[in-house]
Amino acid sequence: MQTNKPNYSLSDLCLYFLRLGTIGFGGPPALIGYMHRDLVEKKKWIEEEEYKEGLALAQLAPGPLAAQLAIYLGYVDYKVLGATLAGLAFLLPSFIMVVLLGMAYVQFGGLSWVQAIFYGVGSAVIGIITISTYKLTIKSLGKEWLLWFIFLFLAVFTFIQEEENLWLILGSGIVYWLIKAPPRLFHSKVIFLFPLFISIPAIFSTSKLWQIAVFFIKAGAFVFGSGLAIVPFLYGGVVKDHHWLNEQQFLDAVAIAMITPGPVVITVGFIGYLVAGLPGACFAALATFIPCYLFTVLPAPYFKKYGKRPGLKAFVAGITASAIGAIAGAVCIIAKRQLTDWITVGIAVSVLLLLLKFRKLQEPYIILVAGFLGIVIKVLLTK
Repeated sequence: MQTNKPNYSLSDLCLYFLRLGTIGFGGPPALIGYMHRDLVEKKKWIEEEEYKEGLALAQLAPGPLAAQLAIYLGYVDYKVLGATLAGLAFLLPSFIMVVLLGMAYVQFGGLSWVQAIFYGVGSAVIGIITISTYKLTIKSLGKEWLLWFIFLFLAVFTFIQEEENLWLILGSGIVYWLIKAPPRLFHSKVIFLFPLFISIPAIFSTSKLWQIAVFFIKAGAFVFGSGLAIVPFLYGGVVKDHHWLNEQQFLDAVAIAMITPGPVVITVGFIGYLVAGLPGACFAALATFIPCYLFTVLPAPYFKKYGKRPGLKAFVAGITASAIGAIAGAVCIIAKRQLTDWITVGIAVSVLLLLLKFRKLQEPYIILVAGFLGIVIKVLLTK
């Protein structure tokens, strides 16, 4: 860490993250790239080594990658206050956007042209999350056969059961850790926070808002690396268990996340709004990012010392493989329900091929074109 006085103020940093959260399209890879370009290379507010440490922690611990890196960079020179304000500044713009879109969705969702938009958008989302899952899988698993076994097992389990099992994900991390780096003494205290998030007492689940809070705290505790990791958990809980949304509404929520800047995970604000209005949106967003915040701020002072331990890295590798498997299974479930005719299949496949061919093509443009196609197909051509 730097020992001299930082060459920027906390308000400077907050204004930067407020701007990035407002115009930062492109998902986690783009957002973390912008942070390096702006904060390390151009402004020189953050040292290269500090940035790398933050990125490593964000990859190791649960939490959406870009949001967690923003929180860590706020911590570098301004500790807990900096982490808190930087995280809020980064997340607030996209949260406001998804809440406003949620209001519009509730107000106009029954109109035929709105339904037509999401007919095209829902199909495009299948293609987007499929290619994102493919890239995440190749990047994370490499050639390690045990990780591929964990991935396939969770993918098949999730597809057959149509739900994500958190204990299987946690158990995968433990199994891989025991096989790859058998411990003499387990050092990490942070991982033992998982059971705390999983076993939050049911006494707090007496109202819908508390049910939302409990559910989304659990969701936030199992988002590793990519915001897409939260999709299967949300699907199982929001659609199948609690029946807060139907499947089309859930797909629409994922689509909203794709067309807004900031982390994909912010779709929880849209879902919370559909379930319980503005209070639901606030509870869902806050609860989702509490684990992200804690898993960044609590280990930050110790990360230099413990972050590279083989046992911790093996545990996270196992959890990551299982989480990606759950994503793949969830994509198959959603695709089975969304792709109901040759047109929806064609849109999904076309998006998939476009993203493979043009790697820098940004998702919001695809979503806009797909929405237009939906209107053309469902409203104009069916008259």
